[in-house]
Amino acid sequence: MDPTHRGPEEYGRDNGGFGEGSGRRRPARDQLTPEPGQPTPQARVVRLIAGDYLLTVNPIDGSEVELCPPGEQPGPPARRTATGRADRERATAPPVPPGPPAPQLPLLERAQERERLVRLLSRGRSVRLTGPAGSGRTALLDAVAADCADLAPDGVVRLSGYKRSATDLLYGLFEAVHDTPLHRPDRDRLLERVRSIGAVVLLDDLEFGGAALEELLDATPECAFLFATVPDVAAPTTDSHLEEVFLAGLGRSAAVDLLERAAERPLSDEEANWAGDLWFESEGLPLRFVQAAALLRQRDLLRTDPEAYGEYGGLAADAPFGHDQAVDGVHIPLPSLGEGAAPAALLASRLSGPARDTLRFAVALGGEVPHQAHLPALIGDTHADAALGELAGCGLLSPAGSRYRLAAGVVTQLEAAGYGEDATERARAAAQHYAWWAGHPSVTPERVTAEGDAVIAAMAQLVPGDGAGQTSVAVLLARSATPAFAAGLHWGSWEKALRIGQEAARIAGEVAEEAYFHHELGVLALLAGNPDRARAELETSISMRGALADKSGAVAGRRALALVADRSGGPLPIVLTPPGDELPVSRAEAPATPPAGTRPSMTQTPPRPYEGVTAVISRQSAPKAAGGARGGRFGLLAGARRNLVATAAGVLLTGVLGTVVGLGLTSGDDDVQGNQDVTTEQSQSQDGGEDELPADGPADGSTSADPASSGSPATPGPSGSEITPSGSGTPSTDPTDPSGTPSSDTSSSSRPPSHKPTTSPTTTKSPKPTKTSSPTADPTETESPSPTDTATEPEPSSPDTSDSASGPSSSSAASADSGPAIA
Repeated sequence: MDPTHRGPEEYGRDNGGFGEGSGRRRPARDQLTPEPGQPTPQARVVRLIAGDYLLTVNPIDGSEVELCPPGEQPGPPARRTATGRADRERATAPPVPPGPPAPQLPLLERAQERERLVRLLSRGRSVRLTGPAGSGRTALLDAVAADCADLAPDGVVRLSGYKRSATDLLYGLFEAVHDTPLHRPDRDRLLERVRSIGAVVLLDDLEFGGAALEELLDATPECAFLFATVPDVAAPTTDSHLEEVFLAGLGRSAAVDLLERAAERPLSDEEANWAGDLWFESEGLPLRFVQAAALLRQRDLLRTDPEAYGEYGGLAADAPFGHDQAVDGVHIPLPSLGEGAAPAALLASRLSGPARDTLRFAVALGGEVPHQAHLPALIGDTHADAALGELAGCGLLSPAGSRYRLAAGVVTQLEAAGYGEDATERARAAAQHYAWWAGHPSVTPERVTAEGDAVIAAMAQLVPGDGAGQTSVAVLLARSATPAFAAGLHWGSWEKALRIGQEAARIAGEVAEEAYFHHELGVLALLAGNPDRARAELETSISMRGALADKSGAVAGRRALALVADRSGGPLPIVLTPPGDELPVSRAEAPATPPAGTRPSMTQTPPRPYEGVTAVISRQSAPKAAGGARGGRFGLLAGARRNLVATAAGVLLTGVLGTVVGLGLTSGDDDVQGNQDVTTEQSQSQDGGEDELPADGPADGSTSADPASSGSPATPGPSGSEITPSGSGTPSTDPTDPSGTPSSDTSSSSRPPSHKPTTSPTTTKSPKPTKTSSPTADPTETESPSPTDTATEPEPSSPDTSDSASGPSSSSAASADSGPAIA
């Protein structure tokens, strides 16, 4: 099915006499419409080169960007020949309106300006032509283009500045001179290419000045520009070397001559006087006299046949003519002076129904006239495309690039006449039609970009919208049109459509579509060389898609974000699990199960002077280490957690050492001297005694003893410290004990506690857990420390990260002495 022209089967007629057999098929009105029988593409996935990137435009899943693989970078662009430039100019020109050809009007009272412009351009000077709207700037540019065809090696380039920025114009100039399909150079290569272009550039409807205009001139030193603009546009900078030419209105005689040529007949005395008054009112603008000639032609037709417009439905019985009319087939008064100066409403009242509907759609779209191929679908009339010829013949249209828009002042005049009352409904109807049409697989990106101004205008009229579903229609249109804008290398329209679509999706509450637009904006920013903007847009898209559990979209966003970090030279982004994936994950505080094949409770110490000795660590610290060593997306957080645990363990170990040193200083010199004779073999005899303690005491001065070996239960003291029974050989820790004076021997206090196995160098577990003497502490299962060997060299007193593994064990052993202070 043709997305532009509906077939006869859609109107209740068969194909017997339409395109087959003896029937004659009506030729397509749109030159871009594909012929029947041609294969229709099923998807519009386009791969193009943008700078150093390979962009894959996928209208379904979103765009993907990657570095261009080796060998796929295009070579130097080929310049168009004179024939190629002529073919491109014809293809980008506005379509010829259907109907009888309009009369060719001469360029009156413009010979002096024309000669001066050609002379300045031939010298390589750039000129700024300023004139009010309707002064004939476009017609003068056409004449100058014919005179300058052979001045420059790259010929004459016609560009439109209507709603275009300086960057858009630079890319337009590059594309006009070079033939580079599916290739868009980055800005550095663009400036390098356009610097060597030597052409006469005629730029109509320029909308910027100042620094942006100076940037355009600096980038193209070999080009001579002729800028046509209105006086309201900002002036160039004071350092600019532009020549200024002002275009004024026509004189009275020239204006009357133009009116006669446009009306195609001589004027009567009454009409000549009316033309003189109109010249004074309109300041001699040629556009007003072209429209006045249309009024005279309509008046002549009414004088000869009052029902002339009836067959088209244009002239109603009560059609307003501005004042009393004597429609008797003989005399119809001339329009008033006000109607001649603002004739849009009067001209529209005498047009056909489809032509008036076309004007209503144009008013709803802010002055943008839909292409003639879309008018039958929008208006509901198979012959509505002829309305474009009626509007052009009345002087209500003005060319804008490859399209038409309403002439200057027409929108305001039609809105005053009530043509904008149903603007919202018509904008919504146009948006729905464009959404279907732009997303159709048979519509090429070039056709969508040619209609880009009308598509964007339809979206802009609906955002923000008060009616139900208006913003949703704008989202649908943006979703359908943005891939075509990207594939058609019309990135100015791509960015505008993305921003309007993102705002519409936010208002409508469509989070998935909003995430899509953020992703596309991030890709566009990356291709444009703005990594900060790209990072912000992509992170927003990833978070939204994570909340929606859109894993494929989130993965695409992460890939683009990693490419942003790689190209910007910064660190790789820390992207955690999306919120949608984190919710089901259990956050249990219990220790995680260690990996298979590991022994979390047993670790080998680094080589030390006492070879063969194995340290025993707490059973609770190993699972945490195992859990923290998990790889994957939480690897970075696990490393930070291990550092935090090690730091906390070091702090705790410092407190334990301080307590142990303080308690060790309370012991006598005899006990300290006796503790120095402890060996590994002697510690085996501790299990032999039932009621008495061996002569050897703990080497580190700790007062805690294993109940299984000593047989004497410990009882808590008044302050929470342990008090052993008499005869146990352990000094009391009661603060009132006079024997708790500090000892002058510092050999035992300058060494951190070390734990030796109780029986053999192999690792063993304590059969029974020990309990702390603090009433408030909960019983925990720990490994029983054994007496240490004091014959070894003392270790440094400062703890390191290796001590964090044995920290919990030491704290469990010494908790009986610290009491509530440690807790």
